[in-house]
Amino acid sequence: MHKMISEILKSEYGQKIYKLSLSSGCTCPNRDGNISTGGCTFCSAGGSGDFAAPFEDIDKQILLARKRVDAKIPARIKPEDRRYIAYFQSYTNTYGDTKRLSKLYTETINRPEIVILSLGTRPDCLKPDKIEMIRNLNMIKPVWIELGLQTVNNATAAHINRGYDLEVFTDAYRRLKEIGVTVIVHVIFGLPGENRDDMMNTICFLSSLLKPGDGIKIQLLHVLRGTPLYQEYLDAHFHILTLEEYCSLVYEALEILPDDIIIHRLTGDGPKSLLVEPKWSANKKRVLNTLRNWDTRDG
Repeated sequence: MHKMISEILKSEYGQKIYKLSLSSGCTCPNRDGNISTGGCTFCSAGGSGDFAAPFEDIDKQILLARKRVDAKIPARIKPEDRRYIAYFQSYTNTYGDTKRLSKLYTETINRPEIVILSLGTRPDCLKPDKIEMIRNLNMIKPVWIELGLQTVNNATAAHINRGYDLEVFTDAYRRLKEIGVTVIVHVIFGLPGENRDDMMNTICFLSSLLKPGDGIKIQLLHVLRGTPLYQEYLDAHFHILTLEEYCSLVYEALEILPDDIIIHRLTGDGPKSLLVEPKWSANKKRVLNTLRNWDTRDG
């Protein structure tokens, strides 16, 4: 049976570990013209980090982020005993000056309340100096590297303007595992033109690639206002997954994935102010309850 990351962390640290969404001040080569200027077609102006703190002094960021999440933490856990994941999600967090980023991440990971550093990035932004930076950080505390694969279909990848081929991903994954880092891969179900076989091909590929303890985040496609995908949807009205279709896909994926691959996400949030489709995804509680009860449904 697959384990969710929340239960693993609670068992390891004796309390629920909350994520602090932070900003590194990085941009993305798929936005600044190095690769492209449009970004991935589904990505909002916030760089898939719409809930992250604005970029400023890291002490201020962590203070503000803690204020947002501490209301959820039981009062019996004293503020000085609370523990967090420092999650740099927005844009590409290994893209930029290595010296600056190394200083930022070292200051962050050395804070006593931070138990894990998680960096969202692209596989084509892991040059040797960045790999060395990650290796050094991982010697202090665990580092997770989150890679947005989305699909193994190169035609779909080109369609969504991902900006790199599958071979780039596999090479980056290999180099990260050589330094002993945990890798978490993002997958999107419902990309334009993809059918069930396409989505399960991505899951099968990851099932044979990922090592025990690595993770996966499965998310449905969100059409967000202001993105290139939104214009495509207005023009073509491609198929939007229903809640039932999405749950069926998730459970098929879980049957394929080895039990030693950790599940970090089975759905995702889109900012409600920007969300166009699927409208049912705005009710996260309903989505999670449907997923939780899917294997006990009639028939």
